[in-house]
Amino acid sequence: MRVTIADVAREAGVSKTTVSRVINTKGEVDRTTAARVREVIAQLGYVPSSGAVGLARGSSRTVGMLVPSLTWPWMGELLQGVVDTVEAADYGLLLFTCNRGAESVQRFTSQVSARAFDGLVVVEPENTLGHLTELHRDGLPIVLIDDRGHHPEFPSVVTTNHEGGASAARHLLAAGRTRPLVLTGPQHFGCVRDRLNGFRSVLPTDLVVEGDFTERGGRLAVEELLARDVTFDSVFAHNDISAAGVLRALRAAGRRVPDDIAVVGFDDIPMAEHTEPPLTTVRQPTRRMGETAARMLLSHLGGMPVPDGPAVLPTELVVRHSAP
Repeated sequence: MRVTIADVAREAGVSKTTVSRVINTKGEVDRTTAARVREVIAQLGYVPSSGAVGLARGSSRTVGMLVPSLTWPWMGELLQGVVDTVEAADYGLLLFTCNRGAESVQRFTSQVSARAFDGLVVVEPENTLGHLTELHRDGLPIVLIDDRGHHPEFPSVVTTNHEGGASAARHLLAAGRTRPLVLTGPQHFGCVRDRLNGFRSVLPTDLVVEGDFTERGGRLAVEELLARDVTFDSVFAHNDISAAGVLRALRAAGRRVPDDIAVVGFDDIPMAEHTEPPLTTVRQPTRRMGETAARMLLSHLGGMPVPDGPAVLPTELVVRHSAP
């Protein structure tokens, strides 16, 4: 059976508070009493949890991370950037997802209440912004990896979605493509609006279909347009997964890529190199986004003020065979 702080207190003839003070070197304890407590700890083999020690000292040396899901294609790279940075600073990481909706949020809130971590990196799950804002105002340090909108109240890390869309348009226009289809994600996302506006600032188009960032959504959108004989010579899909669906639909319809129709995606997830043909795409620096967010949070926990504006990381057009 695991030895507890109550066992130590009983054996040493002192209160649990006194044992805690000895463990955490916090508060004055008579030298003789402290020596007796340490002797009992050694005799019983009591090992205090690092979390309990950290909380008593005012810091858990743990960072929390809240994400919608681990199934998002670029989430692994983002998470790795956070993990590398946090572990290099000798912090632990608690990861929370919102796969179970309200139940997940309730579990996360209980960890906040228990002060299980010192600060939080967030990829904003839907319907949590109000709750996160309240936590932030109550003093929880939060850094947002901002892929959904613009939230100036939070320190954040963003990427150049507007310029990414513009770079895709410039590339297609330089290749002589003048009738593009833009397949967006859900348009209530800030990143989607930015990518669309950036694209249209270079290559205006009224052929815009709202998608859902899935392979099936990309495939069905193109199948429907082809069935209606809608003419387009290129596609800018707002993520690589939906671009893969576009490629599949075009191939099934006998359309050659890029000879008949050029295709550009967004994100540059590992799959983009292995589609048929390999996908031209706008690269998001997802690992760097995770690293930057973690560094920003750790710096703030170390006493540094948060930046006035977001940390902005550039996108980059990666040219492959789907749109040379």
